[in-house]
Amino acid sequence: MKAELVYHEKRYFEDSTFQEIKIWSVPESRDKPHGIKYSFAYIADNKRVLGYDNAEYKGDHRHYKGREYPYIFHSLDKLWQDFNRDIERFRRQR
Repeated sequence: MKAELVYHEKRYFEDSTFQEIKIWSVPESRDKPHGIKYSFAYIADNKRVLGYDNAEYKGDHRHYKGREYPYIFHSLDKLWQDFNRDIERFRRQR
């Protein structure tokens, strides 16, 4: 089975930043045990300053200001909450 895009959103903020979220349905595998592939990105000044994804063979992880950290995936709801919390924190610090 090929990856099937099930959700895509691009949301712009008034300060010219934006977030883009993509979620695909994929077969469960060792690399994607939850059956989804995802990419959540927040862009400021034309750079990804925040991201959560599970790129091929890298597993679930998080990017914040140019650094990469492991991320423990629990659910899409929790991922969404963590992503939004990080956006709010970045925007407050900016």
